[in-house]
Amino acid sequence: MNATVLVPPTSASRRHFLQLLGALGAGAILPGTADLAAQTVPRVAGAMPNRIDVHHHMFSPTYLSRSGPARVNPRSDPALANWTPAKALEEMDKAGIATAMLSIPTGGIPSNQAGEEARTLVRDSNEYGAQMVRDYPGRFGLLASLPLLEPDASLREIAYAFDTLKADGIALMTDYGNKWPGDPAFAPVFEELNRRKAVVFVHPTAPSCCTNLIPGVPASWIEYDFDTTRAITSMLVNGTFTRFPNVRFIFTHSGGTIPVLAKRIGDMFPPELADRAPNGVESEVKKLYFDIANGANPSSLAALTKLVPISQLLFGTDFPMVRMRITVDGFREYGFSPKDVQAINRGNALRLFPRLNK
Repeated sequence: MNATVLVPPTSASRRHFLQLLGALGAGAILPGTADLAAQTVPRVAGAMPNRIDVHHHMFSPTYLSRSGPARVNPRSDPALANWTPAKALEEMDKAGIATAMLSIPTGGIPSNQAGEEARTLVRDSNEYGAQMVRDYPGRFGLLASLPLLEPDASLREIAYAFDTLKADGIALMTDYGNKWPGDPAFAPVFEELNRRKAVVFVHPTAPSCCTNLIPGVPASWIEYDFDTTRAITSMLVNGTFTRFPNVRFIFTHSGGTIPVLAKRIGDMFPPELADRAPNGVESEVKKLYFDIANGANPSSLAALTKLVPISQLLFGTDFPMVRMRITVDGFREYGFSPKDVQAINRGNALRLFPRLNK
């Protein structure tokens, strides 16, 4: 892997990152090493892992250095303090996960910044993930990041990610500097992704407008799910899904609030924008894929499965930011048929990532 220049974060970006990570809460992220075994999912004896985890995060050394793990109390910041590729593989085996698609978590690359720091962090993350794919054949895939606020740099990174690093897809955030993915500024990037028939994984973040609306309520509780809906709505009103039909989009957390709001958005969709969702809003949403990470609960799954077919559901964990058992236990207890379980665990993902079937 090429050497990467370490770029120290600004105090503001480091503080923003730590606030985002800390907002997940001690009950949601991994415990300290001593408690790790109690938080994992027992693996069935003799069972071969076959799940494909499409929502699985990585931490490069540069990422860790800019977040200052040596200066962070492991009890309050265990996801950073305890993560290693080996530990990820250990947890994957216990949860029956054959392959995890790697992406950088919210806050790792400042979504509201452009410039050399963002470009350097993107390249470092992508090269680190590609090295993990090479080091552990069959166990990992790469969803490469982009410096989306710089379309020209993003186009160069797309070429490097797919042609040199052999990435499996692209990972984006739900907003960039208070611009959501449907913004016309990003159209050249989606044109290229459409040409390449790319898989695009869209991870939620909190826009700058809405990070501290209610004292004591972290953005991860509410805003992440609403920002998924903002991103999808941005793409609907700008015709992104219609203009770029070859892009396969994955959204997270059982769709956030979109399963509840899709009908409302459709009912209020302006007639003059009908060409941007020619078959209606719900028809466009049914084409999207949704992982069930941290959204495998009765209310979320009931709403999601009323909106989209089983063919659009994917297994994900949000590891290590969320304990795997939260998703694994909820998924098991929901009562899907064996056929649907297999589709969500693996079959649906193989349509997006056919190389994993080899």
